[in-house]
Amino acid sequence: MHRYDLISCHDCGVLHQRRPLRPREKARCVRCRSILYRGIHSDANRMAAITLGAVFVFLIAQFFPIVELEVNGYSSSATLLGAIRVLWSEGMQLVAAVVFLFTMVLPAVELGALLYVTLSLREGRRPPGFDHLLRAVGLARRWGMTEVLMIGILITIVKMTSLAQVLVQPGLFAFGALTLMLAVVVSFDPKILWNIGEHLPGPRRAAQQPFRYAALAKGAPLLACHSCGLVESLKRTVRHQYCARCGARLHRRHPDSVGRTWAFLLAAAILYIPANLLPVMYTHSLFGQEDDTIISGVVYFWTSGSPALAAIIFVASIVVPVLKLAALALLAWTAQRRSRWRPLQRTLLYRIVEFVGRWSMLDIFVITLTVALVRFQSLAVITAGPGALAFCAVVVLTMIASMQFDPRLIWDPVDTHGEKHV
Repeated sequence: MHRYDLISCHDCGVLHQRRPLRPREKARCVRCRSILYRGIHSDANRMAAITLGAVFVFLIAQFFPIVELEVNGYSSSATLLGAIRVLWSEGMQLVAAVVFLFTMVLPAVELGALLYVTLSLREGRRPPGFDHLLRAVGLARRWGMTEVLMIGILITIVKMTSLAQVLVQPGLFAFGALTLMLAVVVSFDPKILWNIGEHLPGPRRAAQQPFRYAALAKGAPLLACHSCGLVESLKRTVRHQYCARCGARLHRRHPDSVGRTWAFLLAAAILYIPANLLPVMYTHSLFGQEDDTIISGVVYFWTSGSPALAAIIFVASIVVPVLKLAALALLAWTAQRRSRWRPLQRTLLYRIVEFVGRWSMLDIFVITLTVALVRFQSLAVITAGPGALAFCAVVVLTMIASMQFDPRLIWDPVDTHGEKHV
């Protein structure tokens, strides 16, 4: 059996033999039922065309106004970059930097890298920096939040209808189209692109010899690369082993996984208290100043006749962070004790935590757009409060905590039943 025939489950480490799939089919792990890979159209021309279209829509979304407000002869409109600039100017530099990174930089990195790679593959060559670009795509996808931003825009529009006349601008339609197109782009698995480009001519890393697939010795200890998916033999003679194909560092388990998870989890739990007690927004108007917390925002939507939006914000901003903290604490505690209790259910819990983690940023995006839109001089001005900074930190810290946790630790104490693991 060759290395490219094998694929390791990200969640439990079981090795499987790769088989071709038709488009929209899924391959699942035999033990923990995680999705190993999906069948896609591996046509480089199709990939390049869809990615190029997404790039154009992305540019329109970033530089055209999203929405405009009109009230008593005053008007105010906002682009995403303009909203970030307002946050920065009001002393919320960390929040502005996080929003800028998650909604502009990382989606741009993903689309730009994919476009460069797929255009080169379309021409039958492997581009310079191929390995680093595909690794950047994988990282950008974990943190990019365009779909969360789109929901935040819609919630902001509904909120603003009670304050002023709302005029929809081209940026809103562009963000809607971009969200749909990115759903297609996400199906372009970097591991599939690695397999496509592996045998094409092109430059490689200077320190790396020309890569050749090789048969694995029977019974040899193995390591799997979680960047490109290559499985190779463990080299006990070297301290740090790197992937022979993409250069990523290999490790049997994430170093200090449980300890790092606890550290980020504790920091997030401490910051969760001020995130809910301190104001996230200040409203300055002719009637004085009003402080808004996350809870008061939920109450506002509920009493203004929008219970669905109140429920969305309550779940995303209150329920989800609490459940993430509790779930990650349970996972870290059971992994630390090497518990064999319900490994399948704990793995499912881990997947849920990873999936919902980004949605807690919903309130931050609503605050960002609201602060930029409500700029009516002496009539009304909304500014961000310290609660927004604390809540943003909670979201980021819990996401990092979930990424530091190695789900394979859940299955290490469990009997293997003859399966091969890495």
